[in-house]
Amino acid sequence: MAYRTPVSADDSQDPLNRMRVFQLAGELIPDSFGDARLMRAEPITEEIAGQLYAAVCSIEANISEAYSRSSGKDRAMRFEYALGSVRESMSWYKSATPILGATTVKDRRDRLEEMRRMLLAIIPRERGRTMK
Repeated sequence: MAYRTPVSADDSQDPLNRMRVFQLAGELIPDSFGDARLMRAEPITEEIAGQLYAAVCSIEANISEAYSRSSGKDRAMRFEYALGSVRESMSWYKSATPILGATTVKDRRDRLEEMRRMLLAIIPRERGRTMK
């Protein structure tokens, strides 16, 4: 019987893992989970807690989807979805300031801003036009 090397997503050689915006999105997910738990404990922000977490998770998912497309137009469209999720996440975090505190919200929004800027540079290259 031939020896098989175990396969793990953790040590995958997938080039997507080297994409900085993908890395940033993945790093934010655990933090946003904790943030959503805090928000859920407060009745006023209970309903938006899940929306925050879903929006943050959607960033990484849409970048993954974009990276898997062969045409620039298809990639650009998925990167635009990720951009929309970044902006949505920024809005939810702003709404959570009374619960999470200004320092935490600034950290999360700064990280999201870095992703926003990267996506705004990536999308025109994929699509072949400029955007705001």
